[in-house]
Formats: sequence, structure tokens, C-alpha cells
Amino acid sequence: MLITIVIGLFLAMLFVNVYFRAKVLKVYGILVRNKVEFGASHIFNKEKLETEILPKYPQFRTEIETFVRHMRYSIKMASVLLALITAFGAILMYYR
Repeated sequence: MLITIVIGLFLAMLFVNVYFRAKVLKVYGILVRNKVEFGASHIFNKEKLETEILPKYPQFRTEIETFVRHMRYSIKMASVLLALITAFGAILMYYR
């Protein structure tokens, strides 16, 4: 029963992660085509993003904010997915 729950959670998180990565790639394509450039430090530091990047590209504000939000969420999902993979491995090792 426990293995089934972990497998189900793993598959659900994997689907959500792939879904959000597809959304990230869609917005990323728009930003690349329009040559909007910013670094990883802007993704993780909201103040830096608002002071350095958003004034530089005001017409792409919604795309930039959407990209940053989806990237943060995708990173969180990847962390949870990694934890589930570890739990799944531990459960399989324990019950074998």
C-alpha cells in the first residue's frame, strides 16, 4: 500500500513538473525571440528583478513575471520530486 501511494505521488509530481516546464519553455521562447536578457540572480531576487530588469523591458513585464513565477514553482516541484524519488528508493530498499 505504501509503495502504491509513493508511486502515485511520484507520477503526479512528475506530471505537474513536466506541465510547468512546458509553460516555462513557452514563455522563455517569447523572451528569447524579443532578446530579453536577465540572469539567475534576477529570478531569485525579486528586488533586483524589479529595479534592474522590469524598467528595462516594460512591454514584457507580464512575460518576465510569469517566467520567474513558473521557474520558482518548477524548482520547488523538482525539489519535492527529488524527495519523493529518495523516499521511493528508501521504501524499496527497506521492503526487499
